[in-house]
Amino acid sequence: MVLRADRQGAAEHGHRITVAIACHVARAGGTVDQLTQLLLHPEHEGGRHARNIALRSGQSRALAYIGRVWASASAAVSSTTVLESRHHAYEVLAALRDRIETTPWRGERGRTALRVLRAHLNFAEIAGGPLYHASERQTAEEAGISRTTLRVVYETVLKPRGWLRRLRIGHGREGSTWYLAEGSPDRHSIPVGQSRFRTTQYPPDPAREEWPTPETGTTADLDSTVIGRLMGHDAFAHHALGSAALVIISALHVRPAQTVAELVGTSSVSRATTYRSLRRLADHGLVQHTGETWALTPRALEGFGIHLPDDAGNGHTPAQGWADIAEQHGAWGIAAQRKALHAAERAAYQQALDRFAEHRRRAVVIVRDGRQVLVPMPRPDEIPPAWHAPHGRVLDPLTGRPAADWRVATDGRLILITPSDQRSYDELAAAHAEALSEWESAA
Repeated sequence: MVLRADRQGAAEHGHRITVAIACHVARAGGTVDQLTQLLLHPEHEGGRHARNIALRSGQSRALAYIGRVWASASAAVSSTTVLESRHHAYEVLAALRDRIETTPWRGERGRTALRVLRAHLNFAEIAGGPLYHASERQTAEEAGISRTTLRVVYETVLKPRGWLRRLRIGHGREGSTWYLAEGSPDRHSIPVGQSRFRTTQYPPDPAREEWPTPETGTTADLDSTVIGRLMGHDAFAHHALGSAALVIISALHVRPAQTVAELVGTSSVSRATTYRSLRRLADHGLVQHTGETWALTPRALEGFGIHLPDDAGNGHTPAQGWADIAEQHGAWGIAAQRKALHAAERAAYQQALDRFAEHRRRAVVIVRDGRQVLVPMPRPDEIPPAWHAPHGRVLDPLTGRPAADWRVATDGRLILITPSDQRSYDELAAAHAEALSEWESAA
């Protein structure tokens, strides 16, 4: 196994350090001039990346790079909250949960975005703050939706409205880095439409009041804890009860005995969809109505229904759990299939990473005089003299300190000594020299 120069990795590492310094300067109330002076100071270790840019591409390129970093750092600092303690972090998450529960999530896409946001809130509560790590597959399993749907609602709803930001894409076994924030109030009711929902001919004119007035209210009243608890069940898949039934159950759990008109406002579900969802829930014995009001049955949150007075003639039987409801709707096993698919994708991805890390190549041999001769592959592992240290040691270019497991062979190439390798450094160098000599003699 050989070490290869990874300039891209070093550049990414230097960029992250530069961004961290810029964020610190922005939080301290500094300016871009102070950041520039700090990064370009010859004795400041954190400014090595910016100075390398100035050395390779010129001072103007370095100043432009620092300006871009400062702009992004200032925007990030202005839109984030400084957490003074763990108690403060929990207060921020509690306020965010209240904001989510009172925001109207209209339409199927809005309700799906609510499920995704609740899944991210679960991860944030476990991490103890709005900054946390989670993978897309993990979030999709938590929300009970597909990975494709998750990406759509993030790009069209959560990201544009300021609820969720992905700060860094995950790599290897590390999930993506996310930041959970309160969405801007002036963007709650502005959907980010996709191309198939737009028209270029005679668009609605706000001056003529051609925008449709939503029948739902401007505020909702939900229990997101109930949503987070139930959304992973197959019974709430798109082709089963769906997200509309999920938010209606949540709204009825907060405020029992609501009329349909009140449910339309508290759940942000249209009147027609509310009637349809209530009928489905009543068929399973999960809701009951008295006069004009509707309420949950005693064990509705567990998926167990009761016999309703009007069930005598319609043949409906009470549900015996969420699995029973999912099976009746043909949705049983969707979550298990999704987890199995994600597990297979993770295994394939990890195998690809392992092969990439080992830099495997197909061995090439030639046959000479009836025997196979291994063709030495080109070895881009020769190191510059600046990396040489006394006694055959190798200097790490990032830290400037000798690497413990690396040695320099007599031909100026790197050799890694691992605990599983029983050969000594001299034997490794001799084996390579022997293979090279055999190849040259055969050629």
